[in-house]
Amino acid sequence: MDRLELKGNWNIIKGRLKQKYGNLTDDDLRYEEGKDDELIGRIQKKTGQSREEIINYIRSL
Repeated sequence: MDRLELKGNWNIIKGRLKQKYGNLTDDDLRYEEGKDDELIGRIQKKTGQSREEIINYIRSL
């Protein structure tokens, strides 16, 4: 996976992810620089969506 551009708009992205997937918590969406794969994995586990679906959704925001 190439790097997602999360850093600058993370609060907006996080809010939209929580709207779409109501079962995500702040802990699930905790972003740490360089740990994009871990973040996507947490979202995948909670939502049941594929990695590609999550990445495509984030990129569409």
